[in-house]
Amino acid sequence: MTVVSAPLPGTAIGLAAVPDPVFAGAMVGPGTAIDPVREPGVAVSPVDGIVVSLHPHAFVVVDAEGHGVLTHLGIDTVQLNGEGFELLVNKGDTVTRGQGVVRWDPAGVEKAGKSPICPVVALEATPDSLGDLVESGEVAGGDTLFAWQ
Repeated sequence: MTVVSAPLPGTAIGLAAVPDPVFAGAMVGPGTAIDPVREPGVAVSPVDGIVVSLHPHAFVVVDAEGHGVLTHLGIDTVQLNGEGFELLVNKGDTVTRGQGVVRWDPAGVEKAGKSPICPVVALEATPDSLGDLVESGEVAGGDTLFAWQ
């Protein structure tokens, strides 16, 4: 079982509330989303594993069980071309849960006209493979968001 932790602090809102039809419809995969605290911070790895995809606005970490977890920092933030994001690791690096991956500022994303809401998605998972899914309430970085069977 893979336990997926919150990559940043904020309010859990669930994927259905994400202002993007692809994420809201769970087309990328099931999971949840976080409306982040509006202050500069670091998005951390939600699991122990290897960084298999890394962009300023999004990253995927695959754990030892082969479970890939996507953390997407904001909606349509690819259009910011990396501005306001700082990579702290490299693709191919082994990371531990809670290790910093990207430094960013959700308030800056909002000022740039984009939503800072962060989907956290279990790639190639089925909805019934996720348990204890957190879709409301305050979360701190490192709190459990869901368990993946």
